[in-house]
Amino acid sequence: MSAEIVEDEAQFYCKAKKYWKNVPATVDGMLGGYGHISTIDLNGSKKFLQRFLKDGPHRIGTANALDCGAGIGRITKRLLLPLFKTVDMVDVTDDFLNKAKNYLGEDGKRIGNFYCCGLQDFSPEPNRYDLIWIQWVIGHLTDCHLEAFLKRCKVGLRQSGIIVIKDNITQEGVIMDDVDSSICRDMDVVRRLIRQAGLSVVAQEKQENFPDEIYSVFSIAMR
Repeated sequence: MSAEIVEDEAQFYCKAKKYWKNVPATVDGMLGGYGHISTIDLNGSKKFLQRFLKDGPHRIGTANALDCGAGIGRITKRLLLPLFKTVDMVDVTDDFLNKAKNYLGEDGKRIGNFYCCGLQDFSPEPNRYDLIWIQWVIGHLTDCHLEAFLKRCKVGLRQSGIIVIKDNITQEGVIMDDVDSSICRDMDVVRRLIRQAGLSVVAQEKQENFPDEIYSVFSIAMR
């Protein structure tokens, strides 16, 4: 369990913040040198989201989305802004958010808010979002903080809104990465934390066509 792996919580967050401070504010930097998979990733995410944009019991609105761990806005630019009227971005690294203002270009005018904050300290505005997108960042939260953050995200959803986690999932157990100070969980642990946050999974899908050497990546939608 991450509570056992993360012996010093303050150091865990401090090391991660320091790591990202030294990462280039580029798509390749955001993806840890795997910039070439960005289009595959975004196409998979769009396909996953489409089911919630069609008529049906799980249909969501398209007014406001929140990009968590947004970096320079890779997902905001190519996935969220084409589908939602406004997008808010939250990231712990101010340099990334500053870079985003140029990277997003003209569409950056539809960014509602830039929040510079770690997710362990961030509270989405209540009843605001049709979609809260959380990609490649839950590993930077302890179990307790992830559960608490998901509870706050639930409050941030509009009535028909959904939360999506897209992240690496181990085959079994929890593995610590000392390089970027993050943890990677297996699906049982992730789904248990989702349940404990009072949320229910409505869809789950494995990302296809990713390199064999990285952990499997899954999209999990919940409300």
